[in-house]
Amino acid sequence: MTRRGVVAGAAALAGTTAVLAGAAPEASATSAASLGSPGRGGDLVVEGGRLLDPLTGEVTEDAVVVIVGGVVRAAGPRSRLGTRTPSGVPVLRAHGQWILPGLVDAHIHLNTAAEARDAVLKGATSARSGSTNFYQDVAVRELARQAPERAPRLRAAGIFVTPDLGDTILADPDLAPLARLREGVRSAEALRRVVAVNLARGADTIKTRVNERAGLPEQDPLVQVYDHEQLSTIVAAARRGGKGVLCHSYSEKGCHDAVTAGIRSLEHGAFVGERTLREMRRRGTYFTPTLTAIAGLAESSDPVLAERGRTYLPVLKRAVLAAHELGVPLAAGTDSSGGTVDPIGREVELMHAAGLPALDAIRTATTGAAKLLGFDGTAGRLARGFAGDVLVVDGDPLADLGVLSRPTRVVRAGFSVPAA
Repeated sequence: MTRRGVVAGAAALAGTTAVLAGAAPEASATSAASLGSPGRGGDLVVEGGRLLDPLTGEVTEDAVVVIVGGVVRAAGPRSRLGTRTPSGVPVLRAHGQWILPGLVDAHIHLNTAAEARDAVLKGATSARSGSTNFYQDVAVRELARQAPERAPRLRAAGIFVTPDLGDTILADPDLAPLARLREGVRSAEALRRVVAVNLARGADTIKTRVNERAGLPEQDPLVQVYDHEQLSTIVAAARRGGKGVLCHSYSEKGCHDAVTAGIRSLEHGAFVGERTLREMRRRGTYFTPTLTAIAGLAESSDPVLAERGRTYLPVLKRAVLAAHELGVPLAAGTDSSGGTVDPIGREVELMHAAGLPALDAIRTATTGAAKLLGFDGTAGRLARGFAGDVLVVDGDPLADLGVLSRPTRVVRAGFSVPAA
């Protein structure tokens, strides 16, 4: 929040406190304790299926996963855990099915509560925002903390650091001075201002771009909008706040400028070259190719976008395989936006289609993406101490990755929700 927001919030809280003071002591204590405290996870036992651990590739037959308060307390074969399962806890029977950790979508745009819920239903129990126009993602993150069954565990990116803010200029009063800049958000001062507002509003990461958009026919995705110095300014401002940067990119020069400026992850990156991939491996920079979004362009009714998608997709697939072979860390992200949430399982399928072995493709949406988001001790596995986020699917994902896009049941923090 901005300083102005903090003051307003304090005033509102003072008014609320005054009202509570006139209530019964018990009511005041209950309300004060419950407001703002994270919602407790659910209790659940998932039993009978084959459990896949993406970290090791190990498959456990007749597995049992015990979730208490939204956290895995035990996971393993029934022969070892059968007598340790708590009584009176709901049981989800997964006989003849496969059990996996909930998937991670490392690039998604969630603007509404309905979209957040849809992401969970389609298997994304953790995610990273690719930015929103008015800090909706910050609110979605808090929704996930209060009611985890309604939204994925989220890293919020706040608003896009981009030359033309458009209506996003209204996202915070502290952005208003930027409206008079004829060249848009390009100077070091303006770039730092947008990053600072994001940090003040509670963003977990910073999103920027180096190239124009592929999804707008009037733009050329190979045109560069920020140079190395500008990108370095953004990265430095984010680092001062303890945050990393994800960068929308397409051209090889743009990708290289972004990576050498110190970004945490390269988004899209269709024309990234070997020189830049080797630099990414050296730095530990992640690659989030968003194959789903590029494949979607090829299906567009707009002839410019359709041709762009058909041209870019095979190039991007080759880049993904080259990155994998060089040891560049990969993360799965759908780049879902505009009210439509694509299943993260589809991105895993496309990773496999690009040449990754099935298990490695699954890791891009589990252990790999979880590490990028800083959830590596929380998401991506079903082991003691990890989140009770579960995907139950009808077939062997190592033989048919398509089952990940059609989960029969999703569990979020111990709460079982019907799959989409």
